[in-house]
Amino acid sequence: MQNLVSWCLRGRFFVLLRCLILHLRVFEILKSADKELFLFLNGMHNSFFDFVMYWASNRFIWIPFYAVLLFLVIRTFQKKSVLVLVLIAAMITVSDQVSSSIVKNSVHRLRPCHNPEIESQVHLVNGECGGSFGYFSSHASNSFALAVFLILIFRKKANQAGVKQVAKPVVKISNLAVILFSYSGIVSYSRIYLGSHYPLDVITGIVFGTLLSFIFAKIFFRVTGNKM
Repeated sequence: MQNLVSWCLRGRFFVLLRCLILHLRVFEILKSADKELFLFLNGMHNSFFDFVMYWASNRFIWIPFYAVLLFLVIRTFQKKSVLVLVLIAAMITVSDQVSSSIVKNSVHRLRPCHNPEIESQVHLVNGECGGSFGYFSSHASNSFALAVFLILIFRKKANQAGVKQVAKPVVKISNLAVILFSYSGIVSYSRIYLGSHYPLDVITGIVFGTLLSFIFAKIFFRVTGNKM
């Protein structure tokens, strides 16, 4: 009986060991592919896009755009716009803090521009790189959280206008979606272009921000008595 137990335990140990080795191999392959894709994308640059991507990554350049979004939110949601703005503020705070204060300081993945293996190959604009760690991108997370959240609540408003006597949104949802995804896409890609993030950093930020937007949209719909 003891021999049987011992054999089973050894068998389980080797299965776990093989799984661990496979996991490490997959991780290394993914990490290598991420690095190669970064070098390819970051290597495609010119002076025009240096200027565009540098400013696209600067949050202050988007203030007029945010002002337009604020106008659309207030015009469309009226009294409920206060709730929308509070949820946006909370959502962006969570997104930014989880990325910048928790994950980056836990994972400790160096930014490409700080990675000794490839830093000499990284294209930087104005010599700027950012903090030591880059996983995952708060720019991507924040911008996609905002974009998807607004699309979800504006789409719901547009659907309500089709079946109830409520005011229609002042902008078509299809146009808004194109504008918001263009904004978040440019901001996210700029982080790769500027050498601050690997593609996987950005993809993770996009996924996290999108998931967060669904959570906060659900909160908004529940508070206002609607369903997603």
